[in-house]
Amino acid sequence: MYEAGLVLEGGGMKGLYTAGVLDFFLDKGIEFTSCYGVSAGAINLCNFLSKQKKRTYRVNVNYLDQKAYCSVESLLKTGDLFGAGMCYDLIPNYLDPYDHETFETYTGDAYAVVTNVRTGKPEYLPLKDMHRDIIAVRASSSMPLVSRNVKIGGELYLDGGIADSIPIRRSIKDGNRKNVIVMTKEEGYIRKPAGKELALIRARYMRYPKIYELMRERHLTYNSVVQYIEELQQKGEVFVIRPKKRSDVGRVEKDKEKLAALYEEGCRDAQECYAELMDYLEG
Repeated sequence: MYEAGLVLEGGGMKGLYTAGVLDFFLDKGIEFTSCYGVSAGAINLCNFLSKQKKRTYRVNVNYLDQKAYCSVESLLKTGDLFGAGMCYDLIPNYLDPYDHETFETYTGDAYAVVTNVRTGKPEYLPLKDMHRDIIAVRASSSMPLVSRNVKIGGELYLDGGIADSIPIRRSIKDGNRKNVIVMTKEEGYIRKPAGKELALIRARYMRYPKIYELMRERHLTYNSVVQYIEELQQKGEVFVIRPKKRSDVGRVEKDKEKLAALYEEGCRDAQECYAELMDYLEG
């Protein structure tokens, strides 16, 4: 196990890229002492730590046609575009069982990044027991407008990417001198200001103005952390794996061929940089 942090960006279905990278890591037996997952990155992280190769791919692709998994009907009926009952109960407990025993052998520290709806601050919830802590993964993956707030310990939470899209600063603060960052946005990506959805955000979260403020400024905070990562990368202090070109896979994507291609792209990119990655981790 490498004394290093693993930082996983979110991105909805774009997380299939990360799934490909992590499955290559599984093939090579690469493990990290500290792991941080945001939104789809938190889901990827869980399957990486349970060492269930291609489980993220299966879950993202095999149930696309089922309304209870992801549909406007689910959103209207339950308040969640991605049905919580299916995603966090039916699938992990029955349809594609999660390997809790293997997860529990992990001796490092793992966190799901969430946004506190009241304070607007990011929180880093430890993942120790996935029977109990799966709710933290659900909170981390609950995209604004298309998900319900998730209650944990008396507080309400939403997608971790709202407050901390790529938690490299947290990993460094925790003492990780080396960090591997897997991003879902391509090289050269610059986030643009939010558009018309800001009015919906303001109306939906009227009681929680911090969410509106974060979404209004999100392009600035995101671009700032990417610039910081690039500066660290130039100094050789972090190792970044990210798509080389723009993907036409949407955050909510139904095209299975596109998803398969993105997954394979992640596998291929990880393989291509493997020697360089080993030099970084072992140097």
